[in-house]
Amino acid sequence: MYGGILCYNTYMKKYSIGIDLGGTKILTALIDKNNGEVAGFVKKKTKKEKGPENIVRKMLDSITEVMAETGAGLSDISSIGIAAAGQIDRNNGVIIGAPNLECYDLNLRQIVQSEFDIPVFLGNDVEAAAIGEMKFGAAKGVKDFVCVFVGTGVGACIVKDGKVIRGATGTAGEIGHIIVDLNGRPCACGAHGCLEAYASRSAIEKRIEGALKKGRHSVILDYLTDGKSITSNMIRKSIEREDELVTHCVDEASAYLSGGLASIINFINPELIVLGGGLIEAVDYFYRKTIKNARLKSLPVPAVKIEFKKAALGDFSGVIGAAYLEEC
Repeated sequence: MYGGILCYNTYMKKYSIGIDLGGTKILTALIDKNNGEVAGFVKKKTKKEKGPENIVRKMLDSITEVMAETGAGLSDISSIGIAAAGQIDRNNGVIIGAPNLECYDLNLRQIVQSEFDIPVFLGNDVEAAAIGEMKFGAAKGVKDFVCVFVGTGVGACIVKDGKVIRGATGTAGEIGHIIVDLNGRPCACGAHGCLEAYASRSAIEKRIEGALKKGRHSVILDYLTDGKSITSNMIRKSIEREDELVTHCVDEASAYLSGGLASIINFINPELIVLGGGLIEAVDYFYRKTIKNARLKSLPVPAVKIEFKKAALGDFSGVIGAAYLEEC
């Protein structure tokens, strides 16, 4: 790629478009299928509060924009892969239920295929991230691993013998909805006491915001100007300044997440756990504390053997993996 325009040789490369449809952002990228490289990308805020129609329109616009940015035409693109946070009907290309997107029974395949006349494949967001990391990232060459991403929610994907384990209904890996407190906090899924209600970035934000409303002081207020929302980088900066409130909220989330990871280690016994998401990337304190405590809470033998790695592809794990959903 040069100056945002694809450089064509006599041999025409084939590309796929990968889309990571998350609770806070829509990331759309043109992916070179030969090597997994990102030829160009567009990022938009999801703004789920405006409804599914707005989300779909933004996604369709982002496809058009990334094609315009890179100079790619429809004839250059073999498929469109969409990785969405939630429960997915892969056969029919439908989002069955995505609480963090506020989308239910949404037939994305039908909508996108009718717009672009290109084959469309749909998968779970962490499933796509796991595929990306397995092909080109932290899990390359590893046959048995679990990928866990911490963001608006907490999601996971199980890979066994190099294959994604989807389960009887295609919903395997929903670690964010294991119950950690029978009478606990409400979760976006409708249940109470789910892990993601305690260990997600959203959970940390809610705890901090609740404390601030009660009059607690925090240096994070220095960054919350002009109505800005709490971000992972704000959390990192506050911890670096040894803020008591933010550190407490992050420690609490880490304690719950480490318990969830220990459950994975004991139950599935993978070679590797890949951890990703904005909070993991931005807040090394959170990552280090979590993996240390996950080992301490696990059974002794698997605790010694388990390896942890951060996702190597960063923000692009999902879009790269989504581009290969047609193969998986």
